[in-house]
Parts: sequence; structure tokens; C-alpha cells
Amino acid sequence: MEEQYIKGQFNEGRLERPALVKLLTRCGLDPKKVEVLLQRIPVDSHDRFELKHVRDFIFEDGPKQGDAKEAEKDPDMVSSANLQPHHLATWRNNSSGLVREENFNKYQNPMVLRYPEMNFLNPQEVVLGHIITNDSRRNSRYNEISEGCVRANACKDIWWNPREVKAAIVTCGGLCPGLNSVIREVTNCLEHQYGIMDIVGIQAGYNGLSNPEAPGPVVLNSKAVREIHMKGGSILKAGRGGFDAAKICDTLEKTGINMLFTVGGDGTQSAANELFLEVKRRSLPVSIVGVPKSIDNDVLYFDKTFGFDTAVAAAADVIRSGWVEATSCEKGVGIVKLMGRDAGFVAMTAAQASTIVDLVMIPEVPVNMEDILEYVDAVIARKGFMVIVVAEGAGQELVATGKKDATGHTIYGDIGTYLRDAVNKHLKPKGGRSFYIDPSYIIRSVPIGPNDHIYCSRLARDAVHTAMRGYSGVCVGALHNIIVMLPSSLIAKGKRTVKPKSSTWQSCVQICKMPRNLAGL
Repeated sequence: MEEQYIKGQFNEGRLERPALVKLLTRCGLDPKKVEVLLQRIPVDSHDRFELKHVRDFIFEDGPKQGDAKEAEKDPDMVSSANLQPHHLATWRNNSSGLVREENFNKYQNPMVLRYPEMNFLNPQEVVLGHIITNDSRRNSRYNEISEGCVRANACKDIWWNPREVKAAIVTCGGLCPGLNSVIREVTNCLEHQYGIMDIVGIQAGYNGLSNPEAPGPVVLNSKAVREIHMKGGSILKAGRGGFDAAKICDTLEKTGINMLFTVGGDGTQSAANELFLEVKRRSLPVSIVGVPKSIDNDVLYFDKTFGFDTAVAAAADVIRSGWVEATSCEKGVGIVKLMGRDAGFVAMTAAQASTIVDLVMIPEVPVNMEDILEYVDAVIARKGFMVIVVAEGAGQELVATGKKDATGHTIYGDIGTYLRDAVNKHLKPKGGRSFYIDPSYIIRSVPIGPNDHIYCSRLARDAVHTAMRGYSGVCVGALHNIIVMLPSSLIAKGKRTVKPKSSTWQSCVQICKMPRNLAGL
């Protein structure tokens, strides 16, 4: 059906999933591709899709220059600059806007005496959310950060008396390079900059706070964390599940923990937001600050997540191995499957870093097997070999299982082995073959790289500064390479995905010389 007609159906309003699937199918889109697309579009608090966001995600056309209009403000939208509901002095006042910290934060930051010439933030310093004028992709930008984001660094005045703080750190979900770096730097900043010595590490994720059978907390101090950044993994044994807001609140109250740092992905931060609402309901003063984690780099709003650069470097090494295999065989095709369940950032960026890839398959770009095999033939005819990088969530329209796990998440089919078998079947009669490499957990278990360690350090220190300033129910991350704070409820809204019309993906397409029908353009 004509693209212009489809766009006309998606101007205003919201729909639940069944009605939206029906509408998109009526517009001529393949039902399987519709399901794949909808997994990557955020929903509102009532599990509805905003139609103009669906339109922007599919077409990303944006307004033409000269007729751009200011987007209408969604009354249900949480603004990144509305932090009064997230400060312990104002969280129960039903007030909104920036926090006048100078009116509430009565303790002097110990760093003022230690570093008298140090530059401390103005508490109302705001980083602009949108920085491009005459933006060709204005419609695809996040409205939630249009009012800007408050910087998350050290200020002269703080809310907490350091002598009264008992802090805890919890790492949740799967492993990711940099977990130990974050643990180390949070501990060091609390101890060295604020003189806080009562610090514990919660083991096995949220289980360690909700389950009395789980391993107990471990004492953290500068000596205990001195060398942990040299190792991969987490010394706190990152774990999944175990979240129970009421039980965790009971534990916090019983143990006297009043500062909690939650390190994990959107699910972890969604749970942290629920915990924030529970402590708020109980009027229990606890600063809960998240450090978002995702090896897939799919956390909304922030530039990138920690560990991503290290994972890309490890993935690029694996791609080189695939290239060696492909070039050492007549009509060889190296196939490398990388992490990326719902977003193709690792695959895309590793391909750009290696510059030896001919095809990148990501979840955001539906494909069909006939086009892939036709391109395989063309590349082999041109240079005698080929390298394909495929994200684990790509091509689900080809391998969909139709099943869900116990938590309700879709069980994805194995696109890597499917692609391997299809290429082998196609090439072996012609004297060619594929070489399939699945590095799996190798990518996530490597020690942190130098630049990533620096990034982890920035995030960790600014998480501590944010907590000491009295904020709760927020996450820290980089926006335009400046560390800011955002309400955790925003991070919990969904996942960030690769935009097919972004300059980054289009650069990847050009580097790989991919044809239009496999590039989503």
C-alpha cells in the first residue's frame, strides 16, 4: 500500500496492541514483521502505543524544513526536568519542576574543605535535550528530554549528613564488562570523598534484599575493592529475579540502609522505580540511584551504557576470526552471531570497527532469505568470500517460535544456526560453505577496557554525588557526553533501538556496501 496513505492513518491517538496490529496489517504490512516492530516501540503506562510514535519509528520522516511545529505536550508524559517528586525534601509535596537545593540541602559537602578551589555545580545546571537546529529527524527525538536534564555532579551543599549514611550496592541481571569498576568507584567515592565507611554489597541481585535464604551482604571498603576492576564479572554475583518491593523495604528499614545504588538494565531500573514508590509511600527516606547497564546499549535517552565499548572491541576480534576463516576457503562465508536481542547496536558498531563485514543483520530491519542468498552470490562473485554479522534478535520473522517464557518474554528462534544452514545448503553444491562463530558469553565476561573504565568511574562518582544531594528514584547516564540524572520511570519505559534512518546505521550500510533491500532504506 502507498506509504503516504499509511502515514495518514497515524496522526493522533493511541491504540492497544491487538487493534494496532490489525490496523498495520490492513495497511499492507506483513503480520510477522508487525510483531517484530512492535517489540521495539515503547508503550505508555496503560500499554498503549501512540500512533505518531509508531509512524515516526516506521518511516522517521520528520517535518519538512520550514513547517516544523512544536510537538504537543503529552499530559501523561514524565519530564526529565521534573525532579521535585524525586528529592527527599519535596517528594511528598505534589510539586513539580527543578529543585532549589540551596533551600533544602543544609550540609556542606566535605570536598569543599578538601578541595577549596574545586569547581562545584550550580544545582540547577541543565543540559539541553535537543541540540540540533533545523533537525531533519525532529519527529523521532524524545519529547521527554525536551526541557533538558539536570547535571549529576558534586555540589557544595548536600542533603545527607555523611555520618548518618549506610549505603548498599546491588548488581542485577546478566553480566556486563564494568560491573566491578562501578562497584569499586561507588565504594571509593563514598569512602574517600564523603568519609562514609558503612557500605555493603548485596549479593545475587534483588534476591539478596528480599530472600532471607540468599547469601548475606559483604562489607565493601577501599581495600576490598582495590583490584576488582582487573577482573570480569561481578564480585557481588549478579542475579535475576527476586524483586519484592515490600520485602525489600522491610530489609532496608531493618538494616538501616538509606542509600541504595541499583546497577542493571531497564528491568532493574523499573523495579527500582517501584521500590522508590514504595519507600515514598512509607515516608522512608532512602536515596535510590540507578546506574543503567546493558551490553546491548539499548537503554533509552542516554548516549551509551557502560561495558558497550569493551563488548564491541571483543566482538570485533571475533569478526576478524570469521574473516580469516572465510578468506581461507574458496567461496567461504564467515557468519558471526553477536548479542543484541532487541537492538542491533553491538552488531552495527562492531562491523563499523572492523570494516571487513559485508552484511549486518539487526532486529530493527526485517529481511527475507531470498534477498540474503542473492546478495551472498553477488559478494562471492565480486571478491570470492563474504562476512556476515547477525544480532541474536535479527530475522525473527524467519525463525519465530511463537512461544513465551515464564516471565512473558518472547522466546526467540536461533537466527544464527538458521542462517548457517541456509547458506550451507545454498553454497555447498557450488563448492562453497559457511563458517559459523557464536562467541556467546565470551563477549560479556571480558575485563573492562580503559575507556570504558573511565566511563564507569564517571557514572559511579556522579551516582554518589546525586544520592548525596538527596535525589531518589533517578538514574544517571551520559547525555551529549555530560552525566545527567533522569527519573527511573523514564528508563523503565522501554528499550532504545537502532533507527534505520540514523546517520550511524546509514554509515554502517555504506561501509558494508549493503543493498537497499537488506538495509531498511
